[in-house]
Amino acid sequence: MTESDSAASERGAAVGRRIGIGLMYTLWRPRVLGAWRVPQAGPVILAVNHAHNIDGPMLMGTAPRPVHFLIKKEAFVGPLDPFLRGIGQLKVDRSGADRTAVTGALAVLKQGGALGIFPEGTRGEGDFAALRGGLAYFALRSGAPVVPVAVLGSSDRPGRVIRALPPLRGRVDVVFGDPCTVGDGSGRRTRKALDEATVRLQERLAGHLTEARRLTGRAAP
Repeated sequence: MTESDSAASERGAAVGRRIGIGLMYTLWRPRVLGAWRVPQAGPVILAVNHAHNIDGPMLMGTAPRPVHFLIKKEAFVGPLDPFLRGIGQLKVDRSGADRTAVTGALAVLKQGGALGIFPEGTRGEGDFAALRGGLAYFALRSGAPVVPVAVLGSSDRPGRVIRALPPLRGRVDVVFGDPCTVGDGSGRRTRKALDEATVRLQERLAGHLTEARRLTGRAAP
């Protein structure tokens, strides 16, 4: 990734944020709690639960900073490919170790950007019950703080107009937690360090989700 590419990507992510704000606040009624917890500058990883396809765009439209998401390569089809690239999003092949995606994500953090990750790896219950090792790897390698994010209400019930989406103008809660760091700051990423970091992050994210449900009055499904 050249310097000019990264600059374009950063500008693209800012454009993506403006698009996300327009779409999310037009189609739904996001309620954002704790956005002040996201560091205003410097590298940060936003670890988001993933229960619905709108969770990523919802975060892009409600986060206080532009976000570069790691998105599965299957989403980069047709006109979506140049669009997603244009707004600074990163394509990842989940079938194996995608070195290009890893390099791109680390570059985002090195340049002081915000990296968005679905640590569960794929859409599911959105409860952080099973974390893959990517989150711990990026946190250890970069030293960036991890901010847990709970998106609640996106998968409660299907919409009447478009069944694949939440009800239009329905409320979706986005709750940001306190940032945390893992590791000793050395970038050490042995198997033991990765396993320990994964366990710690899973506990932290699950605890944040429980607190987010309490704050918003949303019971666990």
